[in-house]
Amino acid sequence: MKPHQDSLFPHTLCADTRPRTPSLTVDIIIFYHNQIVLIKRKNQPYQNCYAFPGGFVEIGETVEQAAVREAKEETGLDVTLIKLVGVYSDPGRDPRGHTVSITYLAKGAGELKAATDAKDASTFALGQLPDNLAFDHNKMLQDAKKEI
Repeated sequence: MKPHQDSLFPHTLCADTRPRTPSLTVDIIIFYHNQIVLIKRKNQPYQNCYAFPGGFVEIGETVEQAAVREAKEETGLDVTLIKLVGVYSDPGRDPRGHTVSITYLAKGAGELKAATDAKDASTFALGQLPDNLAFDHNKMLQDAKKEI
């Protein structure tokens, strides 16, 4: 057998035979001044709809690093991750394709301001959040309420 060849893992022999997998994303439910932060999406899908800040995990970063980065990029806030809310993997959760979201509760600090993919960033009292959040964020919210 040649070096680096393993009959149990033939997919490791050639880069173009890697398995197709879902994209990995993070979403962050941020508490800021005793309210929840939502962004209004600038781009499709769900353009102009409210959502939790979030986005794709970049190669070389952990999901925790991605959550902190995405929160900062979209809201201007520095966040401290508090707790994992859940993993959301329904193949239909994102119309662009199969994505898996790792969702965190976090505490925000700093000045709230929309940036990158966010058209606006606002805070809402827990009982006054919009009804129809983008993607499956209503499900995330319901799960998070069990932890609050």
